[in-house]
Amino acid sequence: MNRSRLDVTLAVGYLAVAAGLLVARANPATAYESSVYTGSPTGVWVGFALALAIAVGTALTCRGRRQGLGIALGAMTVTAIASLPVIRNYRFLGMGDPMTHLGWTRDIVAGGTAPHELFYPGLHAIASVFHLVGGVSIERALLFGMVVLFVPFLLFVPLTVREMADSGLAVGLAAIVSWMVLPVNNIATHMAVHTNSNALFLVPPVVFAVVAYLRRRATIERLPLGLSPFSVLLALTAIALLLVHPQQMFNVVVLIGAITGVQYLARWRFDDHPMLEHPTLAAQTLLLGGLFGLWALGNERFRSSAIALVSGLLTDDTGAGNTVNQRGTSLTEIGGSLPELFVKLFLDAAIVGLIVGLFVLVVWVRRSSLADEPRAFVNYVSLALVPLGGLFGAYFLGTPTMAFRQVGFIYVLLTILAGIALAQLVGGLSKWITRPGANAVAALVLGGCLVLGLLTMFASPLIYNPGQHVTPEMMSGYEDGLEHGANGTPHVGMGYDPYRYDHGINGLAGNDTLSSASAATGTANATVFSRGNYSGAYPTDEYYFVYTEWDRTKEIDIYDQLNYRREALEGMDRYRGANKVISNDEFEMYAVRDA
Repeated sequence: MNRSRLDVTLAVGYLAVAAGLLVARANPATAYESSVYTGSPTGVWVGFALALAIAVGTALTCRGRRQGLGIALGAMTVTAIASLPVIRNYRFLGMGDPMTHLGWTRDIVAGGTAPHELFYPGLHAIASVFHLVGGVSIERALLFGMVVLFVPFLLFVPLTVREMADSGLAVGLAAIVSWMVLPVNNIATHMAVHTNSNALFLVPPVVFAVVAYLRRRATIERLPLGLSPFSVLLALTAIALLLVHPQQMFNVVVLIGAITGVQYLARWRFDDHPMLEHPTLAAQTLLLGGLFGLWALGNERFRSSAIALVSGLLTDDTGAGNTVNQRGTSLTEIGGSLPELFVKLFLDAAIVGLIVGLFVLVVWVRRSSLADEPRAFVNYVSLALVPLGGLFGAYFLGTPTMAFRQVGFIYVLLTILAGIALAQLVGGLSKWITRPGANAVAALVLGGCLVLGLLTMFASPLIYNPGQHVTPEMMSGYEDGLEHGANGTPHVGMGYDPYRYDHGINGLAGNDTLSSASAATGTANATVFSRGNYSGAYPTDEYYFVYTEWDRTKEIDIYDQLNYRREALEGMDRYRGANKVISNDEFEMYAVRDA
């Protein structure tokens, strides 16, 4: 394709993503949406699909400025998809940890809590600035913060690969893999106001700083006192990561500590090797490890999490095995299966992981065509996966949620390595079927993985997990219920404990305990409730039973009445001991007592 046609094609791509954004903005959500995908008009996805198709093609086949424009087009489109809750005017997104983060941000804005009093104040501080300076609601400010923290992932994955391999093809392929957003697995990492997940997207800037520090050694780049600007960049990006979530900072400390160990082994083993030319990271490891220790060890939440991990490792009834068995049984009962869910959630990640694993094996046996310095960087990162994988194993046995968070971090590194691995694969394939043919195969395979990755970026019924769209009706219903409910009468949810809404609405008043709430809360016993024994479904004489359209969609439509029966909900209106006290289109609250 000649340059003028290529420029027109890129222009069409940018117009397509702009049109998709305009259509999304013109069609805001007016009711609860179980899926941001089906809730958005078809025109949105037509525009985004066209833009991504052009972006994949140009990232693969072009070089220089036009490849940069293609990568920017793809990054813009994926950012637009991640921003759909903001663009389509969601009141909020997330009913678990996001509600608690909303409460902490309210505390900061109200002056009841200082940012440094939180274990991870980064996102809350960003949202506070948006709220106080921009005048937007706190809920919307947090959604803005989610998008702001997501963008560095798309920018720095290709930049890091360019530093590591200096290959245009590898850069383009790394950008495409980054658009799959593989660190989000919707089990423990999410595209939401969730600081552990948000921190994952700040890891590539830290890795970029590490690679740049090791690779760029010109004296003209030195700062006063002999400091490298990239050493300073490493410290600053790592501190930003620490403030968003310390667990991912700890993973970075393990990463650079492992690289330091590899460097010392290389100095002991070799007389001539590219690693010998790289400055060591020992000082940075000690600095960042010390910062993490000072920040984390004095925090009660960190200590309690560490104790819970050790306790889980020492007991038989904790671990991912039990969790997987329970979820597998539930999926079977509602017509799904674990293999089906694995395909939807992890097929793209499995393909990328397999390719990277085989590539690393080829590098280790010295059969790759990589130059010496890119091979050294691949060895740094791949060998660092050994202790990071060990941490995954410990989490898997102790606290399953942490294990899947660790998978998220590992896939940040695999995304970076994937660019180099795929470039080697496409280069080898081009020797058999020509370069255009190899590019076409890569575009088809990666395009399929890209679609699958983006379809599972947000929770939806596709993965048996309805989107956690919080509507104004849901929020106002809980606001009225928590404000006007009788003192001491608990608010009881339908499979979901309302204490998180209490966090989001009333804040935590400086309390760092996630399970606390200003109002008594709990969940109704599903078996007893479904039998129509409403007064016996909760162990108090009186309680408020509350449920939202999200609860009804999850329990009745998606879980197919696995826990709660539709007839039991409908029978509330006929039960003499239940009085409907609050009702709107998406929120119901009953005062329940023994009839």
